Amino acid sequence: MSSWISWSRIFALMVKELRVLFRDKRTRFVVIGPPLIQLMVFGYAATFELKQAPIAILNQDQGIESQEIIGRLEGSDSFKVVARLHAQQEVNKWIDEKKALVVVSFPSDFSSRLLKNGTTDLQVIVDGRNSNTALLAQNDVAGVVQTFNQEWAKQHNLKQPPLNLVPRNWFNENLENNWFFVPGIVALIVLIVSLLITALSVAREREEGTFDQLLVTPCLPIEILIGKSLPGVLVAVLESNLIILIAILWFDVPFRGNYWLIQLAMVFFVTSSIGVGLMISSLSTTQQQALLGAFMFMVPAVILSGFATPIENMPEVIQWLTYMDPMRYFLVIVRGIFLQDIGVDVVWSQTWPMAIIALVTMSLAGWLFRHRTA
Repeated sequence: MSSWISWSRIFALMVKELRVLFRDKRTRFVVIGPPLIQLMVFGYAATFELKQAPIAILNQDQGIESQEIIGRLEGSDSFKVVARLHAQQEVNKWIDEKKALVVVSFPSDFSSRLLKNGTTDLQVIVDGRNSNTALLAQNDVAGVVQTFNQEWAKQHNLKQPPLNLVPRNWFNENLENNWFFVPGIVALIVLIVSLLITALSVAREREEGTFDQLLVTPCLPIEILIGKSLPGVLVAVLESNLIILIAILWFDVPFRGNYWLIQLAMVFFVTSSIGVGLMISSLSTTQQQALLGAFMFMVPAVILSGFATPIENMPEVIQWLTYMDPMRYFLVIVRGIFLQDIGVDVVWSQTWPMAIIALVTMSLAGWLFRHRTA
């Protein structure tokens, strides 16, 4: 045996591997398609910029000065004025239901105090559930106010800024990042665990040659489906409860809501994730294919869920894609129960889409059990 490296042999092996890699049309698609698709999705979805964020105005003042500031907010690319409120009680609804990220409140004596004293306060109420977005929103409002301060001070020969910004962060007063990210990690880990357990399940049996034997047993497809699903549900729910306990006791994240509501929603979320995992597993002939398929679903699911970047910042086409992502709905529930004490109505509005996703994916997985050919 020659001890010298033969570059011709290496080249021949490389050509052979490339031919094997691109010979199968499914392999060609996996190598070329998903990276291009993910590049386009992530390029538009993963952004920390604040564009056209929904803002509501509560103006109880009749002066020109308040109208000037409102005009500056309307002219900013960062905000989109979605409502003109008439009473303080309306603020709760618009913030609670995420219809507005920011509410700017002008008191009835705003203009008179500004003209008389040369200074006054401007209250900004921010939805603090997403600490990153809330901080960006505060900074953008502060930028508009700073520009007004500079021009007003110059016109009226003032040495101090006329407007004092008074921010109020609801649900996360100090904008603690852990309060935002740690509840989201509950959803993230549950998705990973449930998806991987079930994605490998059928593929492993196909690889070992035991799945066809399972199909000819007296077990009905629905029984196989349930039998494959329940271990993933059990493991994911138990692990999620451990994570919730750590979040409360170790990371000091407040738990303000109903424990049983989050458990009920957890079952629907895990079931929908398992349905996707079983579909991937049924389409795969090897465990490597199943792992790759799970990764192809998992990464976009996390990005499109609003885990790190707000869905509202994404282009409208990308926002439509998020409706097919079960993690999108569970994130609203888990963060809402932790920080806001949301009720049954809000939980149900996010639970029934997960139920539909679970029904569709489980049905397709059951059909693929019988009709998928190796």
